[in-house]
Amino acid sequence: MTAKIISGKDVAADIREQIRAEVETLAEKGIQPGLATILIGEDPGSHSYVTAKNKTAKDLGFHSVQETHGADISEADLLALVDKYNRDEKVHGILVQLPLPAHIDENKVIAAIDPDKDVDGFHPYNVGRLVIGQPGFASCTPAGIMELIARSGAETEGAEVVVVGRSNIVGKPMAIMMMQKAQGANATVTVVHTRTRDMAAHTRRADILIVAAGRANSVTADMVKPGAVVIDVGTNRVGVTESGKAKLAGDVDFEAVKEVAGAITPVPGGVGPMTITMLMKNTLISAKRHAGLDA
Repeated sequence: MTAKIISGKDVAADIREQIRAEVETLAEKGIQPGLATILIGEDPGSHSYVTAKNKTAKDLGFHSVQETHGADISEADLLALVDKYNRDEKVHGILVQLPLPAHIDENKVIAAIDPDKDVDGFHPYNVGRLVIGQPGFASCTPAGIMELIARSGAETEGAEVVVVGRSNIVGKPMAIMMMQKAQGANATVTVVHTRTRDMAAHTRRADILIVAAGRANSVTADMVKPGAVVIDVGTNRVGVTESGKAKLAGDVDFEAVKEVAGAITPVPGGVGPMTITMLMKNTLISAKRHAGLDA
């Protein structure tokens, strides 16, 4: 039996409509969520991501500001730019697009962002609050995955969850979210990575398998438990289509795994649309908090 497809595109569209409705309500009170994005250098992927983020923000009715600077910007000037938006009352969320040029300390830049405007959820303050289960801003990709799992109907309480990958952006926060004592979580979590001795032995136990390995088709059908929910975080360029567009593949061998899994996210159209959507949701939450409203 072929797996049910979990459409991140559809879920993201639903959440964006909810955000748009809230933005309209806030406008009646004279409140407009504001997002500032800072892009350094000429990385094509970063330019694409930031363009999409600004387009989405404007479409939802946000005040959106984009700062684009060359790769030769000094660390001091970038930190001054962050401080400018920390103090800007029209801006409720600040995003510095990563990666940054080698001469700039990413950790220093992330730490310079006001934690109350850290809508990416990367600041150590927000990571710490996530670990102890207190309100803050959660990293956007894992937060989006939580929405996908919830809307797939998967039972998480007591479930065996295996996370492939241990990055600070996806793997680690994902594991923390799934193990929280909270609705939609309460799972037993295992994290596997490049030094795991027998990865397949772990992945075959997973009721919910979340793959953020960073390698195309690295999880194959024989590594998946029949009926499992499979969330594929990967977006890997593996060639060019006949029309000249980039051909994408996930970290999961989709065609083979969909015949084993109970539900699976596609690439593209799965986790990707959720990341930007959760960034918008975090910015909305920040605007409401700054206005003294329940978020």
